[in-house]
Parts: sequence; structure tokens; C-alpha cells
Amino acid sequence: MLISNKWTFFLFLIRMMYICILKLNAIFFFESMKKFIVVLINIFVFITFAQAQLTANGNYKIYNNFQGIDNLIVFNGIVASTEISYTGNANSVNWYKFSDLTNSISNLRSFSPEDNTGYILDADGKKTRFWVFDYKNYVPVFTSFIPENTPSTQCKNLKINLIATIPPMSYFTKDNTSFTIGRNFNLTYQTLEWGGESWKTKDIAVGVTLPKTTIEVADAPLCDTYFTLSGDQFADELNIKPASIISPFYSAVAVACKITTTTTERIQKNEADRPDKKTVSGSSPLDILFISNANVPVATFYKWEIKKEGKVLINRTTDEHRYTFVDAGSYTVVLTVSNNYCSYSDSVKINISTSAIQVPNVFTPNGDGVNDEFRVAYKSIKSFQCWVYNRWGRKVYYWNDPQKGWDGKINGRDAAPGAYFYVIKALGTDFVPSSAPDQVTRKRVGEYLLKGDINLLRGGKD
Repeated sequence: MLISNKWTFFLFLIRMMYICILKLNAIFFFESMKKFIVVLINIFVFITFAQAQLTANGNYKIYNNFQGIDNLIVFNGIVASTEISYTGNANSVNWYKFSDLTNSISNLRSFSPEDNTGYILDADGKKTRFWVFDYKNYVPVFTSFIPENTPSTQCKNLKINLIATIPPMSYFTKDNTSFTIGRNFNLTYQTLEWGGESWKTKDIAVGVTLPKTTIEVADAPLCDTYFTLSGDQFADELNIKPASIISPFYSAVAVACKITTTTTERIQKNEADRPDKKTVSGSSPLDILFISNANVPVATFYKWEIKKEGKVLINRTTDEHRYTFVDAGSYTVVLTVSNNYCSYSDSVKINISTSAIQVPNVFTPNGDGVNDEFRVAYKSIKSFQCWVYNRWGRKVYYWNDPQKGWDGKINGRDAAPGAYFYVIKALGTDFVPSSAPDQVTRKRVGEYLLKGDINLLRGGKD
């Protein structure tokens, strides 16, 4: 079956290459592909010959990647009818044991092997060295598999103590060097993985080479779980049920958190850097709800710190909290979650824009939905006042919310087109009362006193 499958695959490759040659219909490519096919055939014949010299009956697996020998043959049970056979074309065939290289044990094409024994096949002088194991004599027996009961050491990684009997599978080379085969087992358990919005359960599978008495889990699980150890690679490849053991139920100790935020939105388009739900930087005031997303119930304590320039402004101990950032600048929000044994920290940066105000020079309150109000463009303004006067100095409108504006009406009636005058007094969130005034404007940073004219045009709708 092994040879048949290889030749089927090889013929499939040849067919695909032939189709490519016909479709491309290029002479230079045809000649190159002919050479390549010849090389491929030679390689394939060599590999097939090398691997097909030995075959056997029953449930077995032949390996050719073990140091110092040509092949390793592992059976799942060697019985009286078990045979290893030579499938090549040599005229003279002899089988020898490593322990006696002078006396042939058989000159037939097949012989009955023994467990844990090395053999040499001499086929017309070409020697193939191989070792035989009966896996049934090396099946692992697990007795105990228990995570260490020292929670304070399980914050980063975890040790699981194993008591097991794993018979060594050792072989010898022609120069009598001994090699012990590593037995590869599978360790499976569950943990939590951050999915961007919430934690999700994740199945973990890692390879473990035995024998050893302690197995280390590099990242301690973030949720309660069982650990399962099973294997080895020979059981997997022989398609037999592997030996396995399940640990007692493990209660997680390691903690973790992932800060997420929800920001109060503002929709007025005259505000630059206005916040949406995912904003963590922008125009003040920035009202943000911080959610810890700790791996409860493992994490039991919460500590929030809001820092600006290294100075702690506020502490909180709830699993989530809301804070409104007003003053311009950069902030760091740090969350530390913990229990009696472990702690973990996450942080997020918040940037509040410096203030700015820009005043238009015209507006058109004609009801077309475009530029219908006299509004300023602004960001990070914490105090605002605007007065509008007509040409005779009479106040016609006043408002103190920068998100709003004048709709061009006086006492509910349309104001006459023409020039009007405004006075704006405002303070930005970056205003510092103790700061020195500018030598030219005499105003401090974040302080605004603006005067000018606004033209009211009342043309028809487009």
C-alpha cells in the first residue's frame, strides 16, 4: 500500500507537469521541464527504493530519521506471524543481529523480528541497519498528574507534578552508541484569550517531551480548567488509543485585564476633534467610561489611577468608573487588578486637545441647512460667551454654549441683512490663570477676547 500510494502521487505529478507543458507550448520551457522530470524521476526512484527495501505485516510504522541507523521499525504487538521483508531486487539476502555480525539469522526474503533488537539487512553487499521495537512493551502508565498547590508561584507560569512509568525506548548504533528516543506527549487545557471586546475561552495544546517529573506551563491559565496529558507520538502514528491522564480540577490564580472605553459622543460639527464612542483623545471635555474587563472571578481587587505628568490625580477601587477630562494635556489611566496572590496592570493614554476658536465672517440663514447659523469653530473650550450687536450698538443676541449659535433672528423675527458685530470672551481648557500674558496680545494661553463683524446674507435657497 505504501508503494502504491507513492507511485500514484508520482504519476499525478507527472500528469500535471505534462498538462502544463502542453498549455504553455514553449520550446525552452518544454526542454527545461523534460530535464526537471528526469531529475525528479531519479530522485523519486531513489527515495522509493530506499524506503521500500523494508516492509512488514501487521500494525507498524517505519521511520528513517533517527540518528545512527537507517530505519526504526515500531510494531503494535510482535506475534509469531510478524515478519519483516525485503522488497528489493538483490539476488543475495542475509539478515544479521547487531549482537552477531558473522552469523546470519536468515537468508530468506523475510524473517521474524524480536523486540528491542538491532538488525542488519545485507542485500548484495548493500547494508541497511535498523532497530525494532514492540510498542506494547513501552506503553506509558500514568499514576498521578497534579498541579502544584502554591498559588503565589502561579501568577506567570505553572508546574504540574507527574508520576508515571514510561519505559525507555533506547537503541544502539553500529559503533555501540546508545540513543534514547524522546517520547512526545500532548498537554491540553483551557485559558482565556482577549477577543478585542471580551474574553473568549481558548483550547491550548502544547507538546511535552517525557520522561520528566515536572511539566511547566509557560502561561498560567486565566480560567479554571483541567489539564490532560496524552500520547505518545507512536500511539498517534500507529492509530491506537494513547495513554492519558486528567488532572484534578484546577482553580485559576493568574489575573489579567484589558481596559476598554466608551466615550460620550458630541455631534455638533462646529467642534473640531469632537469625541465619538471610541475616542480617547480630542476636544475637551472628554467624558469616558472605563471598563476593567478583568478575568472574574479570579481577579477580586481593582485599583484605578489617573495620572498627569506623573502625578496621581485620582484613585478608584471599582471594577469600572467614569471620568471627565477637562484640562488640556496628556493623561495615563492605569488599572491594576489583583487577588491574594497575583496582580496585573493595563493602561491607556488620553490626550486632551489644546484650545482653539475660529470665527466665520458670513452666514446665510435662508433655511437651506447650510451655514444657517453664526457659529464658531472651536475645540477644548470650557467657558464661552458671545454678544452680537447691530450697527447702532444695540445687543441683538447672546449665547454661552459654543455648540450653539445665532440663527439670524431678533425676538423671533428675521434680522435685516447686513453687518453685525460680535464680542467673544472664552477660556480654553489649557488656560492657566497664573501664566504670564503674551507681550503683544496681553492675553494668557487659552484666553480669548475676540471682536469683529459678521455679515448676514439672506439670499434664496438653492
